[in-house]
Amino acid sequence: MLDTMRRRGPDSEGTYVHGDTALLHTRLAIIDPEGGKQPMSLDWAGERYTLVYNGELYNTEALRSVLTDSGHTFHGYSDTEVVLHAYAEYGAACLDQLNGIFAFAVWEEKRGRLFLARDRIGVKPLFYMQHGNGLLFASEMKTILQYPTVKARLDREGIAQLILLGPGRLPGSGVFQGIREIEPGHYAIYQEGRLKITQYWKLRDREHTENFAETVEHVRWLVFDAIQRQMVSDVPIGTFLSGGLDSSIITAICAGQEKKNGKRLKTFSVDYLNNDQFFRASKFQPNSDSVYIGIMQKALDTLHQWTVLTPEMLCGALEEATIARDLPGMADVDFSLLAFCGDIRKKVRVALSGECADEIFGGYPWYRDPAVREREGFPWAQNTHQRISLLRTGLVLHPEEFIMDAYGKTCRESDILPGTSALERRMKEMVNLNFRWFMQTLLDRKDRMSMYHGLEVRVPFCDYRIAEYLYGVPWEFKDYRGKEKGLLREAVKGLLPEEVLYRKKSPYPKTFDPHYTELISKEFREMTLGHSPVWEIVDKAQLKKLLEGTSEWPWYGQLMRNPQIMAYFLQLDFWLRCYDVDICP
Repeated sequence: MLDTMRRRGPDSEGTYVHGDTALLHTRLAIIDPEGGKQPMSLDWAGERYTLVYNGELYNTEALRSVLTDSGHTFHGYSDTEVVLHAYAEYGAACLDQLNGIFAFAVWEEKRGRLFLARDRIGVKPLFYMQHGNGLLFASEMKTILQYPTVKARLDREGIAQLILLGPGRLPGSGVFQGIREIEPGHYAIYQEGRLKITQYWKLRDREHTENFAETVEHVRWLVFDAIQRQMVSDVPIGTFLSGGLDSSIITAICAGQEKKNGKRLKTFSVDYLNNDQFFRASKFQPNSDSVYIGIMQKALDTLHQWTVLTPEMLCGALEEATIARDLPGMADVDFSLLAFCGDIRKKVRVALSGECADEIFGGYPWYRDPAVREREGFPWAQNTHQRISLLRTGLVLHPEEFIMDAYGKTCRESDILPGTSALERRMKEMVNLNFRWFMQTLLDRKDRMSMYHGLEVRVPFCDYRIAEYLYGVPWEFKDYRGKEKGLLREAVKGLLPEEVLYRKKSPYPKTFDPHYTELISKEFREMTLGHSPVWEIVDKAQLKKLLEGTSEWPWYGQLMRNPQIMAYFLQLDFWLRCYDVDICP
């Protein structure tokens, strides 16, 4: 089990064993390499607490000061030690005081009690499985699957998720039978064979009393503060730079801070061989990144590095990307990010990235297209009937109902003040849908592809204070001047060159090289001629029919067209074989 964790934590490892309890940890050392070793134990008020922790705390010093005033003594300066002391002092209530990305467990030795917690947004993963007379938990499912008596199994619900929702998945589900996930903003207590899960945070609606100018200033302060907090590190940092609004904001603020310290910021971009020759503009990807990256690099004088990927490199990363995620993922978007993170890790151990601004500020096309916005169902997967047609007959009963139940449940869970207008109500439902589903798929991707190479990626727009505040801001403000993320653009005026500030949104880039399609098509044809386990759950003829046509909507999100659909099912084939999955509907 420890072996499966070493890619996430290449710097050190430790174990704690007490009776029938074992805690294992591998560490990626970012703050206080010597003083932050784990598992970490503390004797306090008659109890012995032992912590294993993955993440980063961004208000470490403020919380350490409060705890020191309460009588706590610290032996190092790591955030790990602060989290441990905070739990000893406050118990579960400590979560209200943590600003960061985290998943952690605390074993209370004398009480015989285990506490598990995950950050509010869900940046860091935490899976678990009640098995036999005990509980298994880990950052990744591969660790749980390594336990000798655990078998990888796929039941009807898992099949439904892979085909009807994939690469998304039900909140709290690990897709494998019996493996669950502590949801964002939740904690759990396990004692005497019983597991109790409690939600400690969710998006709450509130009356917005500030005018537009005040809102702009508030957003500007929140964004600057979140980014500056997340630069804390004892090792070199860098930023992902796509030339889009979100990564450019982060890069500009970080470059300014580094310049004050007499340093040049390291920035990183990904591109594809001959992409300038093959790029085709579309509704979802209106322009390529390279020109805008050049504008930002020149304006900020950063130390810039390009990673240029070939079709062969993308296809070669298919299997590794599947292992990194433990599930089929976002096809070549995963493959390219995995290779990109490996390249970045050669230069820095920490990087900041622009995920989640679109979910929070309403940047996606489906927020702004009234026809899509009002349509029932997940807006990033407008292909329900195509997906249903792929299922082998009888595997999933009432598949459309399965999808709509999951969709409707999330809408109903949205916190909305009484008297809210129909438009505002729908926009809050859209935020919650994106927050609970689409954003989690992107956070899964970023965490697994980066941590596979021992690279910590921070996502400042996931600061819970930004999410809380923006949820209550009227759509009219967010959509200022009818432009996606208009409020955010107004808040950072003067920070970015005009061309970048008003650039139309473009997602993480994919390759348009026909050679990539040829390579994927060749592998896909070979799969269709063989005895792949995929055909136990997928109707081969229907999948071929789907790929012979051109759908109006991508398979998932904005980028997954036919080459990516083929790659997704190649991932599914590899996953079923590599993980030796028992299909037991």
